[in-house]
Amino acid sequence: MSLAGEVCVVTGACGFLGEKLVRLLLKEEKLAEIRLLDRNIRSELIQSLDDCRGDTKLSVFEGDIRECELLRRACSGAALVFHTASLVDVTGAIEYSELYGVNVKGTQLLIETCIQENLASFIYTSSIEVAGPNPRGDPIINGNENTPYTSILKFSYSKTKDEAEQICLQANGEILRNGGRLATCALRPMYIFGEGCRFTLGHMRDGISNGNMLLRISSREAKVNPVYVGNVAYAHLLAAQALRDHQKRAVMGGNFYYISDDTPPVSYSDFNYAVLSTLGFGMRERHILPLPLLYLLSYFMELLQVVLSPFLRFTPPLNRQLLTMLNTPFSFSYQKAHRDFGYSPRYDWEEARRRTTEWLASVLPTERQQLNSK
Repeated sequence: MSLAGEVCVVTGACGFLGEKLVRLLLKEEKLAEIRLLDRNIRSELIQSLDDCRGDTKLSVFEGDIRECELLRRACSGAALVFHTASLVDVTGAIEYSELYGVNVKGTQLLIETCIQENLASFIYTSSIEVAGPNPRGDPIINGNENTPYTSILKFSYSKTKDEAEQICLQANGEILRNGGRLATCALRPMYIFGEGCRFTLGHMRDGISNGNMLLRISSREAKVNPVYVGNVAYAHLLAAQALRDHQKRAVMGGNFYYISDDTPPVSYSDFNYAVLSTLGFGMRERHILPLPLLYLLSYFMELLQVVLSPFLRFTPPLNRQLLTMLNTPFSFSYQKAHRDFGYSPRYDWEEARRRTTEWLASVLPTERQQLNSK
């Protein structure tokens, strides 16, 4: 069902996924208003959105998601929230208190505000990392929402995303002030790639520094299924439309969904090569060091981090859990999302790769110039 005439809130609206979602909503729905909530609003983005908004009103709410008054103003009179905002950290660079404050406390406050302001639908952007992999590196190949797995979360990021997801799903069915009921669901995308992905950009920068050679950080056998950002945004739109249907709302409420697409299963390193090879980048065939030695070095760096913590903040470039994530087969199907709210990828792998590579090619000269000037 269409969202025409509705007022919706997008948290993290200036982020990698949030921006794509806002553009999709402007293109495909005739919303009365989209409210953009973000800690840092980019003026150039707002200008570009103004050029394509049509009759949809765009309102900006700049500030911290932990600010209750900001949330109240953003949610007042709205019907739907897309909660994409979060802090992402897999190296321990961000203090746990800050991760918890934004990812968990921010989600809790937003849910409470939705109940007070009578918002009917809440879609939470979760992460594949709430599922694992666990420290043992137990693999999952083409799993689904019912696949049994012992998750032992080590990353602070994973823990906070998992707790926030639980807050979201447990709020399903909460009674709103007007007597209605809140419907919630969570989408768990795989590793998201596409135009604007800072992780892919970081790997390209590393490749430039290494003489156009990408380092192998994951084994060929450790296949995952990355998902294109355009498909993730599309899944959010379909979920929102489905929540307007009473029957689908009853099925979806309180559930999570894995969001993947038809990107061929591949290791993280081989994925980087797939989108960068046509730009002149090569790939080392083996790890820079044997994997057991990398684990040992990571262990000692983690020890050093603990020893130095009273004096300075040291963030190891690699840790054991990150190594495990990069070297564990971990892939999931999107069939439940297809069954419950009609999700199928809009962009195939070839188009997704072309769009990503074209974006990387457009920023490559600037990246080379900046690195050479250092």
